[in-house]
Amino acid sequence: MFGWIRASELTFELPDNAKQCFYEDITIGTKCTLEFQVVTGGHYDVDCRLEDPDGTVLYKEMKKQYDSFTFTASRNGTYKFCFSNEFSTFTHKTVYFDFQVGDDPPLFPNENRVTALTQMESACVSIHEALKSVIDYQTHFRLREAQGRSRAEDLNTRVAFWSIGEAFILLVVSISQVVLLRSFFSDKKTTTTRVGS
Repeated sequence: MFGWIRASELTFELPDNAKQCFYEDITIGTKCTLEFQVVTGGHYDVDCRLEDPDGTVLYKEMKKQYDSFTFTASRNGTYKFCFSNEFSTFTHKTVYFDFQVGDDPPLFPNENRVTALTQMESACVSIHEALKSVIDYQTHFRLREAQGRSRAEDLNTRVAFWSIGEAFILLVVSISQVVLLRSFFSDKKTTTTRVGS
């Protein structure tokens, strides 16, 4: 029997004080992997919880930036995994997750082999494994780039506001210095009064 892989890969916005759940139907004995990472927002942390169809908690982590969890389904049914940002009062998050169910399909499904692979077939297998690794690295680097871009944009906004504030303060100080210097050199007209002669 050949196992087939189903994968859900998603990047979504998780508002402050919110909880987002996802559901997946899984058959008994199927190997599953949940991997997640917070891309943007606050301290880059989120709560994650995974439950089986009976509501038994299989995985629960609080305020994690990223993690990976692998398990084998102990029963048939709908498994639920939730991401929570309920501890945050004003910062929304962007969360990426990859939920893989089952094993990779075989490269040569029509052949039931007892003998060793030919040189061409083993080269195909090694290229396939290398390409899967490249896809994982690309996903990782895309997430890191999005995280770095978010931080750079936030820093750019802060620098812009700081520059505007400094320009305003410089303008106020310049005007006050001009007024103060003019008051030193202005000719004050004094009135003299003569007392009877």
